[in-house]
Amino acid sequence: MKPQTAPPTPRRTRSTSSAKRTAAGADTRRIQVRRSGVHGKGVFALKPIAAGETLIEYVGELITWKEALRRHPHDPSDPNHTFYFHIDDGHVIDALYGGNASRWINHSCDPNCEADEVEGRVFIKALRRIRAGEELNYNYGLVLDGPITAKERAEYPCWCGAAQCRGTMLSASVKAPSRKRTKKA
Repeated sequence: MKPQTAPPTPRRTRSTSSAKRTAAGADTRRIQVRRSGVHGKGVFALKPIAAGETLIEYVGELITWKEALRRHPHDPSDPNHTFYFHIDDGHVIDALYGGNASRWINHSCDPNCEADEVEGRVFIKALRRIRAGEELNYNYGLVLDGPITAKERAEYPCWCGAAQCRGTMLSASVKAPSRKRTKKA
């Protein structure tokens, strides 16, 4: 599954640290999209990546939640799969339109990357050293508005295979995660 497996009710993706502004495109000498053993396509490191490196910006069409709800689902046969990334209460990035390789980064309960929002832009950053050939992933931290039921957990399955896998891409917390945002100095 991809970032912000969104509507019908707003969900939020966790943003966890500060990042520097960098280019939106992927450095094709460092990362590559290919088939993933986790789910569909994935993004893989071609070279070792240092902890703290900003790898790619999550880009796409900036739309309102109202428009996201209108577009949902992207694929009726897989209604909980979208390329939405929640920015704030009113806006979503829809990477189906104008997106790049970042939309193929899969979820993991034990991620090697994190999503970081900087002034309304989202960057994917390495949490630790990543080996060449390793798949990039981050915790989508999806949040539902209200209590999470067993049925909802099953609607957002996780296939990451991590030792501490929660079995779902939903956040462990019912509350919306706190978000660190970086303001331009």
